[in-house]
Amino acid sequence: MTLPRFAPHLRDLVHDTDVLISDIWGVVHNGVVAFPEACEALQTFRKQGGTVVMLTNSPRPTPAVQEQLRELRVPDDCYDDIVTSGDLSRHYIATRPGEPLYQIGPDRDGPVFHGLDIDFAPLERADYIVCTGLLDDETETPEDYREILLTALKRKLPMICANPDIIVERGHKMIYCAGAVAELYRELGGEVTFYGKPHRPAYQRAFELATARRGMAVPRERMLAIGDSVRTDLAGANNFGIDCVFVTRGIHSAEFASLEEIDATTSKQLFGDTKPPFVLMRDLRW
Repeated sequence: MTLPRFAPHLRDLVHDTDVLISDIWGVVHNGVVAFPEACEALQTFRKQGGTVVMLTNSPRPTPAVQEQLRELRVPDDCYDDIVTSGDLSRHYIATRPGEPLYQIGPDRDGPVFHGLDIDFAPLERADYIVCTGLLDDETETPEDYREILLTALKRKLPMICANPDIIVERGHKMIYCAGAVAELYRELGGEVTFYGKPHRPAYQRAFELATARRGMAVPRERMLAIGDSVRTDLAGANNFGIDCVFVTRGIHSAEFASLEEIDATTSKQLFGDTKPPFVLMRDLRW
Protein backbone atom coordinates (compact mmCIF):
# COMPACT_ATOMS: atom_id res chain seq x y z
CA MET A 1 0.00 0.00 0.00
CA THR A 2 1.31 3.42 -0.99
CA LEU A 3 0.98 5.89 1.86
CA PRO A 4 -0.24 9.42 1.07
CA ARG A 5 2.04 12.41 1.50
CA PHE A 6 1.30 16.06 2.15
CA ALA A 7 1.66 18.32 -0.89
CA PRO A 8 1.58 22.12 -0.68
CA HIS A 9 0.46 22.95 -4.22
CA LEU A 10 -2.06 21.65 -6.73
CA ARG A 11 0.19 22.75 -9.59
CA ASP A 12 2.62 19.96 -8.74
CA LEU A 13 -0.09 17.30 -9.06
CA VAL A 14 -1.93 18.08 -12.31
CA HIS A 15 0.67 17.90 -15.09
CA ASP A 16 -1.13 14.89 -16.55
CA THR A 17 -4.67 15.84 -15.46
CA ASP A 18 -7.43 17.08 -17.76
CA VAL A 19 -10.42 17.00 -15.40
CA LEU A 20 -10.94 17.82 -11.73
CA ILE A 21 -14.10 16.59 -10.00
CA SER A 22 -14.18 18.82 -6.95
CA ASP A 23 -16.25 18.85 -3.81
CA ILE A 24 -17.58 22.28 -2.83
CA TRP A 25 -18.37 22.56 0.89
CA GLY A 26 -15.11 22.12 2.82
CA VAL A 27 -12.96 22.66 -0.27
CA VAL A 28 -13.96 26.06 -1.71
CA HIS A 29 -16.06 27.37 1.21
CA ASN A 30 -17.20 26.46 4.71
CA GLY A 31 -20.80 27.58 4.39
CA VAL A 32 -19.98 31.06 5.64
CA VAL A 33 -17.00 32.32 3.62
CA ALA A 34 -15.21 31.31 0.43
CA PHE A 35 -11.60 30.15 0.46
CA PRO A 36 -9.88 32.54 -2.00
CA GLU A 37 -6.79 30.37 -2.56
CA ALA A 38 -8.94 27.36 -3.43
CA CYS A 39 -10.96 29.43 -5.88
CA GLU A 40 -7.75 30.74 -7.44
CA ALA A 41 -6.38 27.21 -7.81
CA LEU A 42 -9.43 26.06 -9.76
CA GLN A 43 -9.44 29.22 -11.86
CA THR A 44 -5.78 28.71 -12.77
CA PHE A 45 -6.31 25.05 -13.66
CA ARG A 46 -9.10 26.06 -16.04
CA LYS A 47 -7.03 28.86 -17.59
CA GLN A 48 -4.40 26.26 -18.44
CA GLY A 49 -6.94 24.17 -20.33
CA GLY A 50 -8.37 21.98 -17.59
CA THR A 51 -12.03 21.22 -16.93
CA VAL A 52 -13.58 21.49 -13.46
CA VAL A 53 -16.86 19.81 -12.52
CA MET A 54 -18.15 20.59 -9.05
CA LEU A 55 -19.78 17.56 -7.44
CA THR A 56 -21.76 18.28 -4.29
CA ASN A 57 -24.12 16.44 -1.99
CA SER A 58 -26.26 19.55 -1.68
CA PRO A 59 -29.96 18.64 -1.84
CA ARG A 60 -30.61 21.71 -3.99
CA PRO A 61 -30.55 21.75 -7.81
CA THR A 62 -27.69 23.36 -9.69
CA PRO A 63 -29.16 26.90 -10.11
CA ALA A 64 -29.74 27.17 -6.34
CA VAL A 65 -26.21 25.96 -5.58
CA GLN A 66 -24.77 28.41 -8.07
CA GLU A 67 -26.71 31.22 -6.41
CA GLN A 68 -25.27 30.22 -3.03
CA LEU A 69 -21.75 30.17 -4.47
CA ARG A 70 -22.21 33.68 -5.80
CA GLU A 71 -23.49 34.87 -2.42
CA LEU A 72 -20.31 33.49 -0.85
CA ARG A 73 -18.23 35.19 -3.58
CA VAL A 74 -17.06 32.00 -5.25
CA PRO A 75 -16.39 33.16 -8.86
CA ASP A 76 -18.29 31.53 -11.71
CA ASP A 77 -15.04 30.87 -13.56
CA CYS A 78 -13.89 28.40 -10.89
CA TYR A 79 -15.84 25.65 -12.63
CA ASP A 80 -17.39 24.48 -15.89
CA ASP A 81 -20.37 22.54 -14.53
CA ILE A 82 -22.05 21.50 -11.28
CA VAL A 83 -23.63 18.16 -10.36
CA THR A 84 -25.76 18.07 -7.20
CA SER A 85 -27.56 15.42 -5.20
CA GLY A 86 -30.59 17.63 -5.64
CA ASP A 87 -30.42 17.21 -9.43
CA LEU A 88 -30.24 13.42 -9.09
CA SER A 89 -33.05 13.34 -6.54
CA ARG A 90 -35.27 15.52 -8.75
CA HIS A 91 -34.82 13.06 -11.59
CA TYR A 92 -36.12 10.25 -9.37
CA ILE A 93 -39.04 12.27 -7.97
CA ALA A 94 -40.06 13.18 -11.53
CA THR A 95 -40.57 9.48 -12.25
CA ARG A 96 -43.31 9.36 -9.58
CA PRO A 97 -45.62 12.23 -10.61
CA GLY A 98 -48.48 13.00 -8.27
CA GLU A 99 -47.53 10.36 -5.70
CA PRO A 100 -47.85 11.57 -2.09
CA LEU A 101 -44.50 12.14 -0.39
CA TYR A 102 -43.46 13.20 3.08
CA GLN A 103 -40.55 15.63 3.32
CA ILE A 104 -38.04 15.75 6.13
CA GLY A 105 -36.08 18.96 5.74
CA PRO A 106 -36.13 22.77 5.92
CA ASP A 107 -38.06 25.12 3.66
CA ARG A 108 -34.80 26.39 2.14
CA ASP A 109 -34.46 23.04 0.33
CA GLY A 110 -37.69 23.74 -1.54
CA PRO A 111 -35.98 24.25 -4.94
CA VAL A 112 -35.41 20.50 -5.23
CA PHE A 113 -39.18 20.14 -5.67
CA HIS A 114 -39.93 23.23 -7.77
CA GLY A 115 -41.67 22.53 -11.06
CA LEU A 116 -42.41 18.88 -10.27
CA ASP A 117 -45.83 17.25 -9.91
CA ILE A 118 -45.79 16.63 -6.16
CA ASP A 119 -48.41 15.85 -3.56
CA PHE A 120 -46.90 16.76 -0.18
CA ALA A 121 -48.65 14.55 2.36
CA PRO A 122 -48.61 13.73 6.07
CA LEU A 123 -46.70 10.63 7.06
CA GLU A 124 -49.80 8.46 7.40
CA ARG A 125 -50.77 9.09 3.75
CA ALA A 126 -47.35 9.26 2.07
CA ASP A 127 -46.01 6.63 -0.34
CA TYR A 128 -42.39 7.53 0.30
CA ILE A 129 -40.11 9.97 2.16
CA VAL A 130 -37.65 12.50 0.78
CA CYS A 131 -35.09 13.61 3.33
CA THR A 132 -33.19 16.78 2.42
CA GLY A 133 -31.92 17.63 5.91
CA LEU A 134 -32.96 18.46 9.45
CA LEU A 135 -35.60 21.10 10.05
CA ASP A 136 -33.22 22.98 12.39
CA ASP A 137 -29.68 21.72 11.88
CA GLU A 138 -28.34 24.22 14.41
CA THR A 139 -30.09 22.54 17.35
CA GLU A 140 -31.42 19.13 16.25
CA THR A 141 -29.79 15.73 16.00
CA PRO A 142 -30.96 12.60 14.15
CA GLU A 143 -32.38 11.28 17.44
CA ASP A 144 -35.02 14.02 17.28
CA TYR A 145 -36.46 12.11 14.30
CA ARG A 146 -36.54 8.64 15.83
CA GLU A 147 -40.30 8.69 16.52
CA ILE A 148 -41.08 9.82 12.96
CA LEU A 149 -38.77 7.17 11.55
CA LEU A 150 -40.30 4.42 13.66
CA THR A 151 -43.75 5.42 12.40
CA ALA A 152 -42.47 5.37 8.83
CA LEU A 153 -40.90 1.98 9.44
CA LYS A 154 -44.23 0.52 10.52
CA ARG A 155 -45.63 1.57 7.15
CA LYS A 156 -42.50 0.28 5.35
CA LEU A 157 -42.04 3.61 3.59
CA PRO A 158 -38.93 3.86 1.41
CA MET A 159 -36.73 6.94 1.91
CA ILE A 160 -34.87 8.97 -0.68
CA CYS A 161 -31.85 10.71 0.86
CA ALA A 162 -31.08 13.86 -1.13
CA ASN A 163 -27.83 14.56 0.74
CA PRO A 164 -25.75 11.54 1.84
CA ASP A 165 -23.42 13.70 3.97
CA ILE A 166 -23.49 12.93 7.69
CA ILE A 167 -22.02 16.26 8.84
CA VAL A 168 -20.58 19.43 7.31
CA GLU A 169 -18.68 22.33 8.76
CA ARG A 170 -20.60 25.61 8.92
CA GLY A 171 -18.09 28.24 9.93
CA HIS A 172 -16.39 26.55 12.87
CA LYS A 173 -19.37 24.39 13.85
CA MET A 174 -20.24 20.87 12.72
CA ILE A 175 -23.88 20.35 11.76
CA TYR A 176 -25.85 17.23 10.88
CA CYS A 177 -27.07 16.58 7.34
CA ALA A 178 -29.75 14.40 5.75
CA GLY A 179 -27.37 11.45 5.60
CA ALA A 180 -27.34 11.22 9.39
CA VAL A 181 -31.14 10.88 9.51
CA ALA A 182 -31.11 8.41 6.62
CA GLU A 183 -28.45 6.27 8.28
CA LEU A 184 -30.55 6.11 11.46
CA TYR A 185 -33.55 5.00 9.40
CA ARG A 186 -31.44 2.32 7.75
CA GLU A 187 -30.15 1.15 11.14
CA LEU A 188 -33.77 0.81 12.30
CA GLY A 189 -34.47 -1.40 9.29
CA GLY A 190 -35.80 1.15 6.81
CA GLU A 191 -35.16 1.10 3.06
CA VAL A 192 -33.01 4.04 1.93
CA THR A 193 -31.78 5.11 -1.51
CA PHE A 194 -28.93 7.64 -1.45
CA TYR A 195 -28.43 10.10 -4.30
CA GLY A 196 -24.95 11.63 -4.43
CA LYS A 197 -21.42 10.77 -3.33
CA PRO A 198 -20.00 8.16 -2.84
CA HIS A 199 -22.37 6.43 -5.25
CA ARG A 200 -21.25 5.88 -8.80
CA PRO A 201 -24.14 7.60 -10.69
CA ALA A 202 -23.05 10.99 -9.32
CA TYR A 203 -19.53 10.53 -10.69
CA GLN A 204 -20.85 9.15 -13.95
CA ARG A 205 -22.89 12.32 -14.45
CA ALA A 206 -19.81 14.46 -13.73
CA PHE A 207 -17.87 12.38 -16.24
CA GLU A 208 -20.57 12.88 -18.87
CA LEU A 209 -20.52 16.65 -18.40
CA ALA A 210 -16.71 16.75 -18.62
CA THR A 211 -16.84 14.63 -21.77
CA ALA A 212 -19.34 17.04 -23.34
CA ARG A 213 -17.15 20.02 -22.44
CA ARG A 214 -13.97 18.49 -23.85
CA GLY A 215 -15.57 16.78 -26.84
CA MET A 216 -14.12 13.41 -25.94
CA ALA A 217 -14.10 10.87 -23.14
CA VAL A 218 -11.30 11.46 -20.64
CA PRO A 219 -9.32 8.43 -19.40
CA ARG A 220 -9.67 7.82 -15.67
CA GLU A 221 -5.93 8.28 -15.18
CA ARG A 222 -6.27 11.87 -16.42
CA MET A 223 -8.93 12.74 -13.85
CA LEU A 224 -8.58 13.69 -10.18
CA ALA A 225 -11.17 14.05 -7.44
CA ILE A 226 -10.82 16.66 -4.69
CA GLY A 227 -12.67 16.40 -1.39
CA ASP A 228 -12.56 16.48 2.41
CA SER A 229 -14.68 13.47 3.43
CA VAL A 230 -13.46 9.89 3.78
CA ARG A 231 -16.99 8.51 3.62
CA THR A 232 -18.14 10.38 0.51
CA ASP A 233 -15.30 12.02 -1.46
CA LEU A 234 -12.55 9.46 -0.96
CA ALA A 235 -14.81 6.42 -1.14
CA GLY A 236 -16.59 7.85 -4.17
CA ALA A 237 -13.35 8.50 -6.05
CA ASN A 238 -12.19 4.97 -5.28
CA ASN A 239 -15.51 3.53 -6.46
CA PHE A 240 -15.20 5.40 -9.75
CA GLY A 241 -11.56 4.44 -10.24
CA ILE A 242 -9.89 7.84 -9.99
CA ASP A 243 -7.28 9.22 -7.58
CA CYS A 244 -8.26 11.64 -4.82
CA VAL A 245 -6.61 14.78 -3.51
CA PHE A 246 -7.77 14.86 0.10
CA VAL A 247 -8.15 18.30 1.72
CA THR A 248 -7.63 18.03 5.47
CA ARG A 249 -9.04 21.42 6.50
CA GLY A 250 -12.63 20.16 6.34
CA ILE A 251 -14.65 17.85 8.55
CA HIS A 252 -11.59 15.76 9.48
CA SER A 253 -9.40 18.76 10.39
CA ALA A 254 -9.00 17.80 14.06
CA GLU A 255 -7.70 14.34 13.11
CA PHE A 256 -5.01 15.77 10.84
CA ALA A 257 -4.07 18.88 12.83
CA SER A 258 -0.81 17.60 14.36
CA LEU A 259 0.25 15.24 11.56
CA GLU A 260 3.23 15.95 9.32
CA GLU A 261 3.43 12.53 7.69
CA ILE A 262 1.33 9.37 7.54
CA ASP A 263 2.55 5.92 8.54
CA ALA A 264 0.72 2.63 8.02
CA THR A 265 -0.88 2.64 11.47
CA THR A 266 -2.09 6.23 11.18
CA SER A 267 -3.41 5.60 7.68
CA LYS A 268 -5.48 2.69 8.97
CA GLN A 269 -6.84 4.86 11.79
CA LEU A 270 -7.76 7.70 9.43
CA PHE A 271 -9.05 5.83 6.40
CA GLY A 272 -10.03 2.43 7.76
CA ASP A 273 -10.56 -0.08 4.98
CA THR A 274 -10.93 2.69 2.38
CA LYS A 275 -8.03 2.97 -0.05
CA PRO A 276 -5.96 6.00 1.08
CA PRO A 277 -5.95 9.13 -1.07
CA PHE A 278 -3.37 9.86 -3.74
CA VAL A 279 -2.13 12.88 -1.79
CA LEU A 280 -3.06 15.14 1.12
CA MET A 281 -3.34 18.94 1.12
CA ARG A 282 -3.93 21.14 4.18
CA ASP A 283 -6.04 23.35 1.92
CA LEU A 284 -6.45 23.68 -1.81
CA ARG A 285 -4.01 26.16 -3.33
CA TRP A 286 -2.27 26.50 -6.66
